[in-house]
Amino acid sequence: MRTKFLSYRYLLIIIMALFLTACNEDFLDKNPLNSVSGEIFWANEADATTALNGVYSRLQQNFLGYERVYLDGLSDNAYLDPGNGNQPNMTNMTTGSISPGLSGAMANMYSSPYRAITSCNYFLDNIGKVPDMAESTKEKYTAEVRFIRALCYFDLVQSFGGVIIYRNFPKTLEDAKIAKSTQEEVYAFIEEDLNFAISRLPDEKYTGHAVKGSAQGLLGRVLITQQKWAEAATVLKQIMDSGKFGLSNSYQDIFLTTGQKNSNVNKEIMFSTKYLAPTNVHRTSPGSAGMNIELGWWSLMQPYPDLTTAYQMTDGLPTNESPLFDPENPYLNRDPRMDMTIKTPGETWYNSVGAPWTGSYESYTGFLVEKYVDLSLAPFSASTATLTDQDYVHLRYADVLLMYAEATNEATGPATAVYDAIDEVRGRDGVNMPRVDRTRYNTKESLRDFIRNERRVELALEGQRYNDLKRWRIAHVKLPTLETPAGDPLVFEEKNYILPFQTSELDNNPNLIQNSGY
Repeated sequence: MRTKFLSYRYLLIIIMALFLTACNEDFLDKNPLNSVSGEIFWANEADATTALNGVYSRLQQNFLGYERVYLDGLSDNAYLDPGNGNQPNMTNMTTGSISPGLSGAMANMYSSPYRAITSCNYFLDNIGKVPDMAESTKEKYTAEVRFIRALCYFDLVQSFGGVIIYRNFPKTLEDAKIAKSTQEEVYAFIEEDLNFAISRLPDEKYTGHAVKGSAQGLLGRVLITQQKWAEAATVLKQIMDSGKFGLSNSYQDIFLTTGQKNSNVNKEIMFSTKYLAPTNVHRTSPGSAGMNIELGWWSLMQPYPDLTTAYQMTDGLPTNESPLFDPENPYLNRDPRMDMTIKTPGETWYNSVGAPWTGSYESYTGFLVEKYVDLSLAPFSASTATLTDQDYVHLRYADVLLMYAEATNEATGPATAVYDAIDEVRGRDGVNMPRVDRTRYNTKESLRDFIRNERRVELALEGQRYNDLKRWRIAHVKLPTLETPAGDPLVFEEKNYILPFQTSELDNNPNLIQNSGY
């Protein structure tokens, strides 16, 4: 049985047992400890570093790691095969079966962030005990952990609205049984953590540890989710002006291990969950798997045809307006990002020696995921899973540019700075899509629609579309227009903007009140 933070069958989680992963390869090479006593730990800076490593390791769990891509299966971007044993019942969530009794993925959306928050609070409660450690280092480590705590609470508030805020590690079972805070209070807490992190993290390029730009980018996302447009634009512009980040010269390589090691590619990455082959890969239990196997072989997530309609023709026009569109060859002359994201009907995959890869399972939608699939390792098998270690990218510079464009347009309407930010994303090497038509998209409303579509194609299958649809309050309008390959209509009701707490959580904490509508 999977552990669950607030199951109350126990509270004494062995916080320091997961020291396998951190945010650079030196940490990733460390062996895990079986247990650590709080009485003898925190004796020196090495202990603090190991503890920080333990906090970062929590990001490999469920939707905090590579499985976050499956959140696109709750949107209009992709269909999730019901056979996905990693995150059960996600398909049920799209067809009207969301309830307090639903287990699987929805439970993981709640429990995994809280596990990470527990580790964060344990660290924060104890870092001050470490003797002979420079205060500047303590502050930096503290800022990194508060950034991760903010990341986790942001996941929770987007999914469940107001949740329980724990500022410290609960000392007793009763300390954990407290009431939830309001959604506004949770957002304020997140902003408090991020502003602390921004003021103390190093202002440098991202190399594995959270940096100032990581916290600024997440704060920008938090602010636009609350529709604090002017504030968001200000903090996002600070990132753009810093010169610390830029666009990769290869869109597809952002999502592959070889590219993530290339300085011309990884300059776009602002924060990620890290992996390292052969011992710290995507999944070894139960059974070896990971992105290559789950997406490129088992086809557990399959793009909807609706997603392909979002990609323009290479002349910058939609398919129903462009003279380049050929209904006999509908995937020719399209935005290059489509071919780097989706395997279209009739397309053949080739491995590193030029052999075709035909081992993928059937696609019910007609399309397969190509983004993340490292064809150089094909043919895929359980043995090749130990080579699957591309990092999951939580935040990248293209997203910052598009968030800035959105926030500025919402705050002031169309402006040169808005068009320029979008053009920068569309004009990257290897994409080279035309500039935004300033005449056609010259109102806040028309440019809003363009920006939303640009976000969809640029960030497709990265796990962001679901929360974008929710923050725009259009999920209940868009999703019911689609159906699964089996012909079941997608269901998204007004109450589904906030998910229910599980029945077990309510049973174990009498102070936790169920969300409205459930």
